Amino acid sequence: MLGPLRRAAAAVSAPAAILRQFRCAYHRNNERLLPCREDQQVSYGLNWAIAGKGVVVKDKLFYNLATSELQKGGAVHTEHLSGIPLHVRGNVISGIPDVSRAQFAKLLKLVTFHLSSISSLYVQDGAVGSSVECNAKVRVISDNPSAVILLSNVLWKTSDRSISHDTCPLTIYVASSISTNVRNALGSGIQYANGFAAADIERSSLILCGKAFADSTMLKDSLSALTAPIISARGGLPFPGWLLSFCGSAILLFAPMEVIKSLNIQDVLVSTDSGVVVSSKGSNVLFPTEARELNLFAKPTTVVIVSTDSTDAIPAVSKLSPGQAAYHFLAGYHDGKFVPAYTKGPSPVGPLALANSLFSHLKEENAPTYLINAKNSGKYITGKQFMRLIERTLLNNLPDYKSEDMRVGELKGNYKSFLSIKFGKYLPEEFTF
Repeated sequence: MLGPLRRAAAAVSAPAAILRQFRCAYHRNNERLLPCREDQQVSYGLNWAIAGKGVVVKDKLFYNLATSELQKGGAVHTEHLSGIPLHVRGNVISGIPDVSRAQFAKLLKLVTFHLSSISSLYVQDGAVGSSVECNAKVRVISDNPSAVILLSNVLWKTSDRSISHDTCPLTIYVASSISTNVRNALGSGIQYANGFAAADIERSSLILCGKAFADSTMLKDSLSALTAPIISARGGLPFPGWLLSFCGSAILLFAPMEVIKSLNIQDVLVSTDSGVVVSSKGSNVLFPTEARELNLFAKPTTVVIVSTDSTDAIPAVSKLSPGQAAYHFLAGYHDGKFVPAYTKGPSPVGPLALANSLFSHLKEENAPTYLINAKNSGKYITGKQFMRLIERTLLNNLPDYKSEDMRVGELKGNYKSFLSIKFGKYLPEEFTF
């Protein structure tokens, strides 16, 4: 007789226990932290949402705090790091360590168990992409307020309820204080002095262990890869380039990172970080630089591809057809070296697929495209010289150029040799030098 009664009592007490647990949650209200009232369903909903990601709130949950509030909670300045190892499942770019489905699942279980044991959790919402129409919403679940500050600087601000209304948000798990033994979950045997990161594109999840949150370059590379499928599904074309604003025109710019740094043109770039999304409604950048509010920019009217050639076989500036533009973009030529599609970071989309997307976009939009050589007589041109060339493209006032057949022929041969070996029969016939 006692068995059914005990089960009934347990059934009654379970919701009460959950309710007591949820009453520990905190949320923002008029820039202050206030304990949740029983009628504040948003906090209960947030707890349920976090539980849906495998994390059970043990005691307190702090939601979308401002920087000053995080500092009051113990956040301190963290030195920026570089070279944090990143393992990606679903990446098609060579050179990035892989992680299996089983390994990621094991690691995620360890991390969510760790976060569920922390007395104070921090949840921060944001977005990758400056346009509401085709960005990717991101939720950070962290055991460290300092990590939240750094991650907030990488994400665009978004409304408190945007995540709950989103169909496929990305989740970042930050386990800064987790045991170093967690590295065994990857089975690599590598010693991670400052931590490591693991991403699963299929799960839309990123795990940051140790001080991995302090490597902004790695973080942006992983977020670019993780959000690409989401942005594409919403009608956006994500490209590894920059958006340049000049003379009232929006210019889609592709260039080696070294060139961007040497030209010192940050003042005309919408964002100093690589990552542009082009859609039917306009364009936007993946990561913020100064402006923190979501914004949609004009659709690029011109496309500029930058190569560096010390032999001057490539002219200072020349006009390209869509097929030529896709060819040079795919090659990513940089003084004797090739970086396909100008990207070394992880991606769920291969360079050839990106080049095909660019080719189709240029044909549909009939956007004028130009090739600029960022070197003259073996030296980098200055930022002012580069902007003069940009101005010439906008005016369609191109200088006369007489090529030297031997140098041009040799460069064409190098292009053809590399791309034939890399992509073989899959290289479209329309792609030409």
